Amino acid sequence: MKLFPGITCNISGEGDWYMKYLIAILFLFVTIGAVAQKHDDRPVVQFTGVVHNADSTNVIVPYVSITNTSTHNSVGQSNYKGYFSFVAHEQDTLRFTCVGYGPVTVVIPSNVSNKSYTLQVSLKPQIINLPTFHVFPWATTDEFKKDFLAIKLADDDLEIARKNISRTSLVALGNVLPRDAQEIQTATAQGMHTSILNSHSLTPNPLLNPFAWGSLIKQITDADNKSSSN
Repeated sequence: MKLFPGITCNISGEGDWYMKYLIAILFLFVTIGAVAQKHDDRPVVQFTGVVHNADSTNVIVPYVSITNTSTHNSVGQSNYKGYFSFVAHEQDTLRFTCVGYGPVTVVIPSNVSNKSYTLQVSLKPQIINLPTFHVFPWATTDEFKKDFLAIKLADDDLEIARKNISRTSLVALGNVLPRDAQEIQTATAQGMHTSILNSHSLTPNPLLNPFAWGSLIKQITDADNKSSSN
């Protein structure tokens, strides 16, 4: 059988396989041509617009992804001012997506005048509550148990107050802290009181005390004896 001038194929055997192969290729070309012809028949439109926040028209949403689902998911993007402008076809479906906002789908209508379509796209803010995630500085549970058992708990308010008023703490503070006005006034008043009591009596002189002289002589003697023994 002759398919084209100068080309002859046998229906039986190997020729049958070639026949099916050629028919499949021709059918594929016809289908692709029909789809392309149908796509090309749609009028071209200059699609322009601005993307803003649906809650406030004064807030611009920048860098929004614009996916044309009618043309093999081709992706475009708005600029930092939310402005976009590109060529599309009538009845194309466009999907606007951005992090933190809900997606919006726009379909370009048919019979657009002046081959230009302008739209103000509004994106609704979308809040997604993520589950709580805790970060621990321990690699394993055994390490956590070890550190937990070795932890030293801080003193509570009652224990801190008890330590602050203990005798040891008060003596240590008394050795380093200067006297306040109340202590100085008390010492001055005590000295004035003693002076008033002894104003009509003789002040004792240690040089005239025989017991003091005896104690001094004893200390000197003991010191000399100790030096001789050494």
